[in-house]
Amino acid sequence: MNSQVKIPGGDELITVELTLKEAIALSGIRFHDEPHLVLDARKKLKRRVKDAQIEADVH
Repeated sequence: MNSQVKIPGGDELITVELTLKEAIALSGIRFHDEPHLVLDARKKLKRRVKDAQIEADVH
C-alpha cells in the first residue's frame, strides 16, 4: 500500500520558539520534577503547525 498525502505548503519551513528544556523534553528525556514541559512544547508545536496551515490556505 503506497498512499501519498499532499499538504499545501508542506515544504515550507516554520519556526517554533522553544526553551532548551522543552526541546530536550520533545526528544524523549523526562523531567520528573517538571512533567508539563513536554506538554507545553507539544502545544507550541501544534499551534505553530496549525497557524502555518492557515497561512498556506490563505495564500
